[in-house]
Amino acid sequence: MSNPALPVLAEVVRSGFVEGRHHGSLVLLAADGSVEFALGTPDAPVFPRSCAKPFQAVATLRAGLALEGELLALAASSHSAESFHLAGVRRILADAGLDETALRTPADLPLDGMEAELHLRWGGDHEPILMDCSGKHAGWLAACVANDWPTDSYLDPAHPIQRLAQEALEEAVGETSAHAGVDGCGAPLLAVSLTGLARGYRSLLLAEPGTPQRRVADAMRAHPEYVAGTRRADTRLMRAVPGALAKMGAEAVQAVALPDGRALAFKIDDGAERARGPVLAAALRRLGVTTEDGTIDRIAAAPLLGGGIPVGEVRATF
Repeated sequence: MSNPALPVLAEVVRSGFVEGRHHGSLVLLAADGSVEFALGTPDAPVFPRSCAKPFQAVATLRAGLALEGELLALAASSHSAESFHLAGVRRILADAGLDETALRTPADLPLDGMEAELHLRWGGDHEPILMDCSGKHAGWLAACVANDWPTDSYLDPAHPIQRLAQEALEEAVGETSAHAGVDGCGAPLLAVSLTGLARGYRSLLLAEPGTPQRRVADAMRAHPEYVAGTRRADTRLMRAVPGALAKMGAEAVQAVALPDGRALAFKIDDGAERARGPVLAAALRRLGVTTEDGTIDRIAAAPLLGGGIPVGEVRATF
């Protein structure tokens, strides 16, 4: 349920009538890292969910794992379980002498609806490798093998790879995490502010070339289809906006950074995915980001249907 004390970031308009509202918090950073625009409580802690994955991938590099290119992007991904994603996860595991039975991700269907439908049509079932976090887990497992760390307890918050992940996140956001929990994939989850999250993404792009932070950012930007999927907004945005770094998280969390230092982060309070695109597009426009191919317009589009035809939309309010 949305918190009415927070501002409305998006409204649901059907046939000219506002039938619903999505509250939340948002922050936009200027190129120098200062707060340019904010709504709600962006300094309050939230669970960043999968927006934490680039920092978790930094941890795998700091642990000495020699991942590069699309496989490094996959280690920071919320993938759609397309065939190339699954092949990449298996490559990471095989290079470490493991197979998918080592994964501690819960059995799931592909995050992408089309992939899930095809998988079921072909007689498939829920599998751990299909879970959108399996790339991150594969990277962690490979790092464990490289360091002779136990692989059966890699999700324990006290495990060395999780200690490195916490260190990488807190260092990037400039905060000590306010709360610890468990993410949907079973991994440790740490609460930080949206302002800190935006600054953390900004730091990835402004890091020196060759550092773990910059290597993760460069891999994600070079291989955005491995970060998300061929039909996903993060991929489209990184393809359309040169140098952009974009990553979604569950419960409608989103972070984006641009190579000149501008950045944004937001959370829709009730976790409504239908509001993500309109709010993301409005935030990008407020930062002055444009695309010649209409990508931002497509990200913003969230039509409401009546009798199979559009009769309204979910639209940002700022």
